[in-house]
Parts: sequence; C-alpha cells; structure tokens
Amino acid sequence: MDQLSPQAACPSCKLSDLCLPYGLQKNEVAQLAAIVKSKRPLHADEILYRQGDASRSLYAVKAGSFRSFILNSEGDEQVIGFSLPGELIGLDALQYGHYTCSTIALETALVCELPLSQLNELCGKIPSLQVQMTRILGKEIASDHDKILLLGHRSAKERIATFLLMLSSRYCTLGFSSTEFNLSMRRQDIANFLGLTIETVSRQLAELTKIGIITVKQRGIQINDLALLKAIVQPCPPLAY
Repeated sequence: MDQLSPQAACPSCKLSDLCLPYGLQKNEVAQLAAIVKSKRPLHADEILYRQGDASRSLYAVKAGSFRSFILNSEGDEQVIGFSLPGELIGLDALQYGHYTCSTIALETALVCELPLSQLNELCGKIPSLQVQMTRILGKEIASDHDKILLLGHRSAKERIATFLLMLSSRYCTLGFSSTEFNLSMRRQDIANFLGLTIETVSRQLAELTKIGIITVKQRGIQINDLALLKAIVQPCPPLAY
C-alpha cells in the first residue's frame, strides 16, 4: 500500500519497526492502530502545528519530512531539527501541554495522529508500549546531545560533514541508501540549523565536491567516500545518530 495512503494502518505499515509498534504483540499493535487518526497529506510549507498551540496529540511521520523551528520575541526563526519517516514529533509539548516550536512540512508529507489522552490510557494497559515510549524519549534526549556536539566548537566543514553523516545514518535506518539521498530542506534551513551562512554552506558543499568526497545534484547528495567524510569529524566523539 502506498505510504501516502491515509488508510495504511499500523499492522501493515513498513515503518512499524521504527515507530511505536516496535516490540508489541499483534493484538497490542491492533489496539494502538485503533486510536490512530489518519490526517490528509500535508503539502510543502504547510504547518502541522504552531508554537504555543495546545497539545492534544503526538504525530508519527509516515511519509515526507518536516522542519521544526522556534520564533524568538523579534520574530526570527531558529531551526531546531528535521524529522523523517518513522520518527515521533510533538514530544516537546509533553511538559507544558503546548508545543514549544512550530513544525512545517518540507514536502508532501503524511502523519499518523496519536491523541495523547488515548495514548496515555493505552500505555497504562500495555507495558511494552510504555517501554517503547520511554525508549523514544531517551532517543530524543540523545539527539539533543548530538545537536550540542554538532554546533559546539566545530569548523564549518566539520558541521557540514557531521550533518551529512547524521542524515546518512537516518536514511540507512529507514532502509534507504546511506550514500545517496535527497536534501528535502533548503540551504537556508541547513545554514540556520548549523549556525552558518548560506554562502558558507554552499562553499563547504562545493569544497567537498571538489575533492571528490560527495557529488551534489541539485537537492540530491551522493557520498562517494564515506570513510573520508567520517575522517573530517575525527577525533570528535562519534554521534548516536
């Protein structure tokens, strides 16, 4: 079944091993699927939720990708991350009951909506679901640590190399190529996330292309030498992508 089909449910979803159903028994997956609300596909630049909105649901990315950002008091955006299929978004709202960032589709995308009231009730009935939620929260914390490492005291080249390696690992986890993938995010979004200028991002990508480590094809990236790309960020501690 097409991943962009809203009817594709948890038991038949190709991403079930990456999402909340992981580790659940068939009858437990069926209970989880019963509370999932399928939303219509979102188009590029369409908002999933806004900073400050009351949180009533978490969202599992089924297809496409998203950009999350925070607006400061002056109205300036700070990109805080990108979400890919199989990942859970909206976790930032669990503490205060409202979303602390805005999340927008980077391309045609689809999410599964998980109403929090029903999800919390189900976690109480299914211990393995609670374990999976805890694992996902732990992964989110580790991801935040990785972002700190990514942005702290690293050269522009190291930041770009690490960013590409993070995407490589995440696409590999999805079952896609780890050396050839598209950058659904715009250059200015990457620059904002990495704390660089657009010109610096373009220059560093051009330099990596010139020495043959990568090939850039519009929004497509081909990693020609994964070992050399990894060598750029050494001896920095390896990230838990």
